[in-house]
Amino acid sequence: MNAGPVDEFTIVLAPVLFGSGTRLFEGVDAGRVAPEQVRSEPTQRDTHLTYTVRER
Repeated sequence: MNAGPVDEFTIVLAPVLFGSGTRLFEGVDAGRVAPEQVRSEPTQRDTHLTYTVRER
């Protein structure tokens, strides 16, 4: 996202009982870009989250 070629992206979020997670927005320059959630689509097993990347 810092490089600029991403306009929109979707994450499929599935709950995990054991294990560790990943920080999705670590390293993103929050002073330059801001992911904004535009859609959330829940299903029985996961949730689809769609974000638009906006410049600040």
